[in-house]
Amino acid sequence: MISLGSLLSRQPAPLLGLDISSSSVKLVELGRDKAGTLVLERCAMEPLERGWITDGNVEKFDEVADAIRRLVKKSGTRTRNVAMALPPSAVITKKIILPGGLSEQELEVQVEAEANQYIPFSLDEVSLDFCVVGPSAASAGDVEVLIAASRREKVQDRQGLAEAAGLKPVIVDVESYASRLAAGRLIEGLPNQGVDTMVALFEVGAFTTSMQVIRNDEVLYDRDQAFGGAQLTQLIVRQYGFSPEEAEAKKRSGELPDDYESAVLRPFVDSMAQEVARALQFFFTSTPHNRVDHIMLAGGSAALPGLNEAVTAQTSFPCALANPFDGMQISDNVREKKMRREAPSYLTSCGLAMRRFLQ
Repeated sequence: MISLGSLLSRQPAPLLGLDISSSSVKLVELGRDKAGTLVLERCAMEPLERGWITDGNVEKFDEVADAIRRLVKKSGTRTRNVAMALPPSAVITKKIILPGGLSEQELEVQVEAEANQYIPFSLDEVSLDFCVVGPSAASAGDVEVLIAASRREKVQDRQGLAEAAGLKPVIVDVESYASRLAAGRLIEGLPNQGVDTMVALFEVGAFTTSMQVIRNDEVLYDRDQAFGGAQLTQLIVRQYGFSPEEAEAKKRSGELPDDYESAVLRPFVDSMAQEVARALQFFFTSTPHNRVDHIMLAGGSAALPGLNEAVTAQTSFPCALANPFDGMQISDNVREKKMRREAPSYLTSCGLAMRRFLQ
């Protein structure tokens, strides 16, 4: 079996969730108390310079590895096992139906045979894995199997970064799967435990905003759009003449001129809310659906003041920030005020850390 060990496998504890995005690396470690409640043991974030990671590709290996080393040191963790993720664009996934009752070896043979049809390059060049999702709804006695495959060098880049930072990669997941796992906890907190609730999850990154429409753990629609928080940094540069690095630092610290809110922030928040409304319109025109029940905002720019209110005003659907640590106990190792401010940024890393408890 051509496998990292693996794209979709479940591994024992303890485990760090490590999310590598274009603008930062984020780490989450979760535990459980005696009552079974999740505990946020640690979370930390380290910025990356523009161009170090581009479209999910590692362009500056040593610099990113150094940032991960700083992140691990900052977090204070002693755990070395780590779950990481690849962007959805780097992974081919396909659900197939196979006969029930096959042994693991028989499944492997069948999966490799099927994978040849869907993967546009030689199986020698890929890391391939699969998991049995459950019984097939369409055909009695059969099972639904999810195949995931990625170019081997993409997986090895992530592995190499972890190892260079002194960590041991044990799981490579898909970013959208990890964020959905973390969002699933929040959806369960909605009325009727989120059953049959149509949730539009927007993750606002630096350059790209990804949208997933989820109902009962099923993805009805997904789409990426080219807008994100980096556009706000560019507006600050244009308005005040700062360098991009200064603008980014001041955006994070809040040390901006008095007219920043009226001249830059509010217009940007309004245009971002319009982009969310436009993305929903695409969903409505390309599917039989014409509404969602709930909008969740995550990612580094989700917590901009007034964004969720602006989205509600633009779309008329209720909108809330996704805090993946909602309902968890918070360890003394965590600076709670800072964590609450940055919580929407940690959705993917929290989902990766939750893999610790999946058997």
